[in-house]
Amino acid sequence: MAHNASVKTVQYGNTSLLHGAIAGFVGTLPMTIFMLVMHRVLPKWQQYALPPEEITDELEDRADIDKYMDKKQHFGVALVSHFGYGAAMGVLYNFLAKRASLPVPAVLKGAVFGVAVWAWSYLGWLPAMEFSAAATDEPLRRNILMIAAHVVWGSVTALVADFLEHQ
Repeated sequence: MAHNASVKTVQYGNTSLLHGAIAGFVGTLPMTIFMLVMHRVLPKWQQYALPPEEITDELEDRADIDKYMDKKQHFGVALVSHFGYGAAMGVLYNFLAKRASLPVPAVLKGAVFGVAVWAWSYLGWLPAMEFSAAATDEPLRRNILMIAAHVVWGSVTALVADFLEHQ
């Protein structure tokens, strides 16, 4: 009997991880659209590549593979990386949300988590790894755009995760 209970827990855990990945992936779509639209509102001198493309560019350069890629391939890798990171953070969101069980609306939990992901990324590991997309190297308006994009991502991710978990 105990064996069956542990199998159920493992299966439920895997489903929960999948729900988080799906939610994070889905949340990345409106985030990306928001980023692209708002990018056009920035002053012209701030309309250089958005962070997902900048980060991918630097990774390709550091791995010395950028010379083997054309613009379309670079864009494809940036897009896949961005959606992959969104899915991975969705798994983390769902894991933490299930553990915390805070009595607040999912959209609020997601928005806060989205800002935390922005801070952890753009004030944490990106500066530590000396990436140019770090918030410390970006103008205020670009940082505001990215924080707002992460609020969009977190909110949508949380709503989708909550929906999937209650099906």
